[in-house]
This record gives sequence, C-alpha cells and structure tokens, in this order.
Amino acid sequence: MDLIPAPRSCRWAPSAPHDRLTPRTRLEARPGTEGVARWLRATLGAATGLPFPDGNGGDDDRVVLAVDPGLPPEGYRLVVDGRARRIEGGGAAGVFWGAQTFRQLLGADALRRAPVRPAHAWTLPPVVVEDAPRFAWRGVMLDVARHFLPKDDVLRYVDLLAAHKLNVLHLHLTDDQGWRVEIERYPRLTEVGAWRARTKWGHRASELWDDTPHGGYYTHDDIREIVAYAAERHIRLVPEIDLPGHSQAAIAAYPELGNTDVVDTAALSVWDTWGVNPNVLAPTDHTLRFYEGVLEEVLDLFPARTSPFVHLGGDECPKDQWRASPAAQARIRELGLAGEDGLQSWFIRHFDRWLAERGRRLIGWDEILEGGLAPGAAVSSWRGYAGGVAAAEAGHDVVMCPEQHVYLDHRQDGGPDEPVPIGYVRTLEDVYRFEPVPPGLSPEAAAHVLGAQANVWTEVMESRSRVDYQVFPRLAAFAEVAWSTRLPADPAARDFAGFERRMAAHYRRLDALGVQYRPPGGPLPWQRRPGVVGRPIDGTPPNV
Repeated sequence: MDLIPAPRSCRWAPSAPHDRLTPRTRLEARPGTEGVARWLRATLGAATGLPFPDGNGGDDDRVVLAVDPGLPPEGYRLVVDGRARRIEGGGAAGVFWGAQTFRQLLGADALRRAPVRPAHAWTLPPVVVEDAPRFAWRGVMLDVARHFLPKDDVLRYVDLLAAHKLNVLHLHLTDDQGWRVEIERYPRLTEVGAWRARTKWGHRASELWDDTPHGGYYTHDDIREIVAYAAERHIRLVPEIDLPGHSQAAIAAYPELGNTDVVDTAALSVWDTWGVNPNVLAPTDHTLRFYEGVLEEVLDLFPARTSPFVHLGGDECPKDQWRASPAAQARIRELGLAGEDGLQSWFIRHFDRWLAERGRRLIGWDEILEGGLAPGAAVSSWRGYAGGVAAAEAGHDVVMCPEQHVYLDHRQDGGPDEPVPIGYVRTLEDVYRFEPVPPGLSPEAAAHVLGAQANVWTEVMESRSRVDYQVFPRLAAFAEVAWSTRLPADPAARDFAGFERRMAAHYRRLDALGVQYRPPGGPLPWQRRPGVVGRPIDGTPPNV
C-alpha cells in the first residue's frame, strides 16, 4: 500500500470490503486522545470536506481513537475491517502516528488543505497495520541562523516532519551570521545580531554577493506558538544556542563578549560569509553570566516537557584568539586547565552543570567530547561515526548525524545542474542505506544510540523552495531508516528498489503538501543556479 515509512506489519482483512467514509462518519475520541482528534478533524476534515462530528456508540460508521497501554508508547494498531475503524496507540503519540498512516491510506489528496474530490469518494482498504518506531529520536536539524525562515515556514516543516513520523525538530538559532531568538534582557541580540548587510551568494569562494540586507528573528510569542504547534503533533523541540565558537553575531551586538585584548570587537558586524569564524567568546565570568541570562529565557520559552535537551553547539571553535589573549592565558592558569582545549571544555562543563541543576540535559556536537563530559550530557555525532562510538562506549547517549550520510545540504547528484553543489554526493539511495548503529558497537553501547538526525545547513539555501529541494525526497528515505523496524541492519540488504516503487505514490503526497522536491530526473530549470559557485568535492569534508 505504498506506506512511508514502511510499517512493521500490514496485512489485508480478506473478508472485509473496501470501506467508505461518509458525511455521517463520526469521530470517537476516548480518554487521552482528544488532541489527536482535534488534529485529525482539522486536517482530514479540510481535505475531505467531511465534518467528522463527535460521537460514540450506535452504528459502525465512526473512527475510534483509543489508548491501549499494552502497546509501546509510540506504537499503534490500525484496523479497518468492515466494522468501526480503530486507531489504538500505546499513548497519544502512538495514536497520532496511527492517524498519519490512516491519512496515507486515504490517498494523496487526503494531505491537501481543501477537497479536490467529492465527499463520497474517500475509501479505505481493509487492513490491519501494527507498527512501532525503531528509535525514540527521529530528528531534523533546521538551520535558521544562516538563512532565516519565517515562523510560518517553521510551522510548515513541523507538519512535514509529522507526516513522516519524525519527532524531533532541532532549531539552530544562533551563529556568526545571525541571532534568531528574542532575548528581552539583551535586546541588541536581535536589534543588531539578527541582521546582516549582505550575504555571500554561493560557496565562500564565490565572487558573488547578494547586497540585500538579510535577517529576522522569532519573538517570544512566535517561539511559544512553534512549541505548542509541535507539541500538538508530538514533536519535541531542541533549541541550539551555539558557544563558545560561532558567536560573531552575539559579539557584534555586545562587543564585551569577545576577546577585546586582541581584537577590536567594537568594529565587528554580523558576518556575511561562510566558513569557520575566528571570533570566539572571551572566557570571562561576564560571558558566563550573559549566557546564563540568555538560557534562562530559552528554558522559559522551551519548557522541559517538550524540550528536555538544550543544544549548546560546542563545535568548530578556533583557539587562535585565546592563544594570543593575555586574559585567556591568565584564565587557563587560574583554572589549572590543559591549554586552550581545556578552556573550551570549561565552557561546556559549566553549562552542563547549570542546565542539569534546572532539570535539563546538555547535548552538543561531538567536539564536546574533547576534555571529557559530565555523565548526563549527550552527543550529536556529526564528524562521522567515531565521536558517537567513543561517546556511547563511555556511557553517553548519542544521536547519530554523520555528515557523510545525512547532511542534506550536500548535493544529491554529481551532475553539473545541481544548484550550488556542496559537499559529498549523497543520493536518495545513499540516505536509504544509512545505518545509525555502527557495526561492532557493543550491546551496552548500542543502547545509548537514541536515534538519528538529518541536518539541514542553510548557507546556500536562501529560500523555502531551496530548502525543500535539498531536503526532499531524501527526508522520506531518512524517515524510513529512523522509524522502520523492517529494515535490515545491513544497509546492502535493504530493498531500495521496493522503496523507489513506494516513492512513486509518495511523490504524489509531496505534491499535495506543496513540497518543491528534487524530481527523480534531476532539477527543473528554475531549480538550478547557473553561474553560482559551489564546492563539488569527493572524499573530503566541505566546510562551507
């Protein structure tokens, strides 16, 4: 039935006829499923034109939502057998994922926002689907710092994640090129840090510039709306505030945060190009207090029930300024640290303790392993598998997101027409054959692999349509990898031809959702970027 991601079990109910929804079809929401019913009525009602009134008992023309504690928390059972249609889950999340499958069974037009066929045309096959996810963390990192995505685009991506049974949205909110979240006690972070005068067009080696000022940020109420919208769809948010590197936007707003004894930080502006920036935070008590103030507001905006993890970056922090700074060197001696690497670890350990005292967990890119980690911290393994393996064997939880496999900013084909081609060639099949648990990992260490995440860095994605092109259809393959228990652990044994056949139906779903994906035959003329320099490389990291 062309379901994506593939369920654990899907079997026909042979004695039952195809089922038809009608204007009389009622929606029965049993205790614990009220939020799913609200979502299902709003989305499926809009697509079908059917009212789905409340109701229980009586005839069998109803859809029943129920919690069955005997199922896994995110597991579900969907039954269409000629009697009442039932969607049962181990919790509300399981019922919600079952409702997503129910929507797929009705056909691609069930994903539209208004009816395109008559109300009597909605039929369901007689099936029993039983399913549960392989991983608890099925994530996407969306970089809104390099190119800002307005709030409505973020809400749209929440829906796209939900349609693919992905349950974590990691928002990369700050970087050298922009600060994207309002912090009321530090207004210059958005007054100054959210805007840059121009933007490099293409790879940093390009001679082209877009001279249009670029920027934007989310207000407190925008963030609250995003969090609530995602929670209704059983998606957790992971906010990222990057430190001590990737911080020029913050230093441009508040120059005292930088290494003022070696750099004229007052002359810095929000960075307008790409790469690894040399301007890093100064290791002072003032910097610590400043970021504690930032994080106090972040924790208030992203409550613990929906955002147990807070990402603090910790990656690509050049040490040159610390080596040259008398103040930084004095700090190293005062704290008895092992050089500049120890100074970076000092930053991370401080905020690990600070977050733990407030009931949150720190997660960071795998550089945070350098210098050692507190037991509760988790690692996003991006520089291949090695960091994740080391972290898991040391007892740390890990999210696998190696750039060689699931960086969706990397080009999808080696041909000359790819728009601003960056990084490795990673095709739809390459993503489908990604395996989050490295071979040879001990069973104890493998239990620390929380799941997987696809990362979407937006240096060369200046619009929603460019993000769509890079993300889809590969996100469908990634979703199956992260969800489906049917996939063999051996990537070579996976049935990619079967997945491609199911994708024929899934492209129609993406069309219904308005996704401007990369067609199987290559980019359409308006999706290309002729003359814009990328970095088409093979075998070496792109480091945009």
